Amino acid sequence: MVTYQQGWSRLDLTDTPLGPISLVFSHNGLASLSYEEDRKAIPPNMPTAKAAWAVAIKQNLIAYFSGLPMEFQPLPLHLDGTPFQLRVWGELQRIPRGKTVSYQELATRVGNPKAARAVGQAVGANPLPIIIPCHRVINADGRLGGYSSGLHRKEWLLRHEGVDI
Repeated sequence: MVTYQQGWSRLDLTDTPLGPISLVFSHNGLASLSYEEDRKAIPPNMPTAKAAWAVAIKQNLIAYFSGLPMEFQPLPLHLDGTPFQLRVWGELQRIPRGKTVSYQELATRVGNPKAARAVGQAVGANPLPIIIPCHRVINADGRLGGYSSGLHRKEWLLRHEGVDI
């Protein structure tokens, strides 16, 4: 959960296939991406982001939703998490578009093969879905598993990226 601070700003994408999305920026980078049902936690009087890199991130998302093959890295990100969460989120960024990994495989990749459940919790705490592609993590048996923003979104994102599900 992101704690919003004074001086942060936001940009909104109102017309995406997954519904409205809000991007919140600190002075250091993108701090959160929120789907419609999570946007109520964002202070309503937060100013509009004007930094060129913030606008570029919004444009990257528009390009992504239009179907252009692209990756979101490198972007200025403001990630606040435990060292373990940061390791998991970093490894998520290495999963290429159109590919998936299991929670177990991700646990092995972060150096803790017995921590699949802890990995699942870190994946679920990701403040930047889509940008940090937590939707690319599935169960070992090939089922979708969970997605904190709804399985319909996870399924849409994977299909959009060319994954057969």
